[in-house]
Amino acid sequence: MSSQIFKLKSKFAPAGDQPEAIKKLSAGLKKGLKHQTLLGVTGSGKTFTMANVIAEYNKPTLVIAHNKTLAAQLAQEYRDFFPDHAVHYFVSYYDYYQPEAYVVHSDTYIEKDASINEEIERLRHASTQALLTRRDVIIVASVSCIYGLGSPEEYAKSFVRLLIGEKYTRQEIIEKLISVYYERTNADLTPGTFRAIGNSIEIMPPGEREIVNLKMEGEQIAQILIIDAISRRIVNEPNETYIYPAKHFITTEAERNRAINSIKLELDEQLKKLKKDEKLLEAERLKRRTGYDLAMMKEIGYCNGIENYSRHLSGRKAGEAPATLLDYFPHKKDGSPDFLTVIDESHVAIPQIRGMFAGDESRKKNLVEYGFRLPSALDNRPLRFPEFEERIGLAVYTSATPGDYEKENSDPNRNDGQGQIVEQIIRPTGLIDPEIEVRPIISDKGKIVQGRSLYSGQVKDFITEAQKEIKNGHRVIATTLTKKMAEDLSEYLKKEGVKAEYLHSEVKTMERIKILTDFRRGVFDCIVGVNLLREGLDLPEVSFIGILDADKEGFLRSEVSLIQTIGRAARNLAGRVILYADVITGSMKRAIDETNRRRAIQIAYNKKHHITPTSIIKKIHDITDSLANERNKAVSELLAVDTKLFGGNIKKILKEKNKQMTEAVKNLDFETAAILRDEIRALEKRVDNP
Repeated sequence: MSSQIFKLKSKFAPAGDQPEAIKKLSAGLKKGLKHQTLLGVTGSGKTFTMANVIAEYNKPTLVIAHNKTLAAQLAQEYRDFFPDHAVHYFVSYYDYYQPEAYVVHSDTYIEKDASINEEIERLRHASTQALLTRRDVIIVASVSCIYGLGSPEEYAKSFVRLLIGEKYTRQEIIEKLISVYYERTNADLTPGTFRAIGNSIEIMPPGEREIVNLKMEGEQIAQILIIDAISRRIVNEPNETYIYPAKHFITTEAERNRAINSIKLELDEQLKKLKKDEKLLEAERLKRRTGYDLAMMKEIGYCNGIENYSRHLSGRKAGEAPATLLDYFPHKKDGSPDFLTVIDESHVAIPQIRGMFAGDESRKKNLVEYGFRLPSALDNRPLRFPEFEERIGLAVYTSATPGDYEKENSDPNRNDGQGQIVEQIIRPTGLIDPEIEVRPIISDKGKIVQGRSLYSGQVKDFITEAQKEIKNGHRVIATTLTKKMAEDLSEYLKKEGVKAEYLHSEVKTMERIKILTDFRRGVFDCIVGVNLLREGLDLPEVSFIGILDADKEGFLRSEVSLIQTIGRAARNLAGRVILYADVITGSMKRAIDETNRRRAIQIAYNKKHHITPTSIIKKIHDITDSLANERNKAVSELLAVDTKLFGGNIKKILKEKNKQMTEAVKNLDFETAAILRDEIRALEKRVDNP
């Protein structure tokens, strides 16, 4: 029997329906049930239940969330439950991403354009490195985990092992670092770079905030120091260290040459086909573009859009699935997955995963047909859904409103006893689902507003109700049907004296997380959103939700969407929801009926066990807090050194720091400028509060 690798820490013991749910789900995993569903109402503690199940199952775990914001929240919650273990955050590293595309009807080619978030890229590397070096790992990922990532075998075997006393010339280490895509610099180090100064080589791995400093004596490593990147404080002095590649897509020179020959063969075949079909323009375009890429790969080992040649670089066959994050998780000797998969808010995540391949394929077929890409570009893709099913471990789906897929696969009657659905209706806090009221969409004069203007009666009524809640120290949410309406309503609310902010998919990842945290802290009193506020977001301060245009039947006002939105107010004792509608649709009626059913179950339980409901009180922080803590600590240490140096004269230090920051900006050294800015802010606080 394997030793216990996970140790859960919590001030609370399972309560309500949680103990039975933990028992049933854990028993199901021991039996090897492939599909299980935790049907848990909002606020019933599904994450805590799953944390207990993870600890009981005792294997590496992948938690999939349907958006980056929810993934960040879950990552922080699991870090709280497992502070001594490796809990990592893995999402798409793009703040902005415009994929390469060709629009046929307008003859418009759209070049790939992207803005990469370096902090998220660092976290992605930290995730893969943890999976390859330890077992006590929980990765909380968005659905981007089904996209190609590069071979874990190549990534794992390409690390550089550095050992004190090991014979290495300075040049050999430099060449080895370059071979695994580290870039040499003479400026400040950033993740994935190194610099060689005198008899020292300093390296900053992509998954770390620390620098590896190698002291050379002759042709051997005399000392290895792990140094904090900001304060230059020595953190550790190991006898050996491992430097993992700076990129996930790794190829040796021999493999790259093989790939180049393979690409040339495919290019020749495709050119013949295009010419046969009398597509001379497309043939010339493909020849020119591919020829340029091949020249770049031969000269520097890389080209823009190299992922489109991933099948050749990895040696995969046409149509074969790419390597993804799932391949970095442990597998048994027979190749089967040896980890647990938890799909949070599965009624949204599963359809997302199912639809990704078709959307990607449709776009790339145009690029291939019109000579912008070789057919092998189609193999740079997300997993097909059956491929995803084959690659995940035993699965637990969590949702208050499971979809058909989860219901069918988890139903023991439909799945030959190989699944189960576990209900978690009772909340440990005794909290009851919010009361629901339906109010008409009317103007001040009592007439139906034609076209439903943003500033119709529903908005004025929402403002009146919101202000009542805000006076009591609570937060409120308004949901709209469009992003534009969310932005406009946010501005209108500000003019009416309500501290409001909008939130939708175009807001950058880290900014979305910060907005929600500030919302909980009271920086904002109202958040206006479309559908990002529905599933999984834990906002116990919210006591009132206004659902505008609730009778607009469709995806955003379906039964599932309404139940999920209503659930956002279920973590507060004073929770209530107003549906603004002229008619009661079928979706509205079913959502109201289901909410009332759950209310009745919880009220009966509370009465039987003499429970007085209490609002959830939850620590307000997010994953960005933990990311900032290391940097803040280092800045404080550096300031302590400077304070001593300048005899404690903070004004002198401030003057020197501002001078250094100005010089750094002048030299385009923005990393150093950002560090100095943080130091200046910390010093200014000392001046204001001596």
